[in-house]
Amino acid sequence: MRILKGLFGLIRDIVINRKFLWQMMKRDFKQRYISSYLGILWAFIQPTVTVLIFWFVFQVGFKSTPVNNFPFILWLVCGMFPWFFINESIQSATNSIIESAFLVKKIVFRVELLPIVKIISALVVHGFFIGVLFIMFAIYGYFPTIYNLQIIYYLFAMICLATGISWLTSALTVFMRDIGQFVAMMLQFGFWGTPIFWNLNVIPEQIQPFLKLNPAYYLVEGYRQSFIYKEFFWEHLHLTIYFWLVTAAIMLIGAWCFKKLRPHFADVL
Repeated sequence: MRILKGLFGLIRDIVINRKFLWQMMKRDFKQRYISSYLGILWAFIQPTVTVLIFWFVFQVGFKSTPVNNFPFILWLVCGMFPWFFINESIQSATNSIIESAFLVKKIVFRVELLPIVKIISALVVHGFFIGVLFIMFAIYGYFPTIYNLQIIYYLFAMICLATGISWLTSALTVFMRDIGQFVAMMLQFGFWGTPIFWNLNVIPEQIQPFLKLNPAYYLVEGYRQSFIYKEFFWEHLHLTIYFWLVTAAIMLIGAWCFKKLRPHFADVL
């Protein structure tokens, strides 16, 4: 009951402080790109260039064959775009407390909202790439279907996972600055360990169940189920239950750790 009460309290504070969160998000974008001529456009340019490089290497260079009768580039971006959001939200939210030390020291508000500001920033960029995803599919002759509505569900799932992880990592980073480097390294492992530009079917069957334990697998495959395979998430009930059990555990651990360490933030910062 205390956990549910705390969750509802956090949601209430997000609604109450929505204008403040919006201002913080805009400030985050300005600070990140303030010294560049293109400014906020770099948030969209960098991931786009990454996708174009992968497309050129695998589609043009290696002439990759279609995956499940779908053009390789469409199959690729369905995995790349959700990973961009996961990577950006977790990596930026990990440093959210130390980057906003002046707020922690001088202003009384729920510090738990600081990682969420970073996640919202990443969500804005991700919204742009969801639009790009629909355009790319339309160019190849695949138009929106009812299955695409699941993107809302998978967005919510990604936000919950990123929030839980970022509560844990952002709190620990205040006391151990090396956590940021560790998180970046683990995200690199996560990228190559998730079937983003390689098909799970090329892996021996006895190893596949272990790779499916990665929560990012559920999210990446969820986007492909929504755009390519035309499957609803409840058709994979076991994976869905597993994902939410893991995500709930991560959120509980992250919230508990954050709550225990929060009183000491101002002293350390």
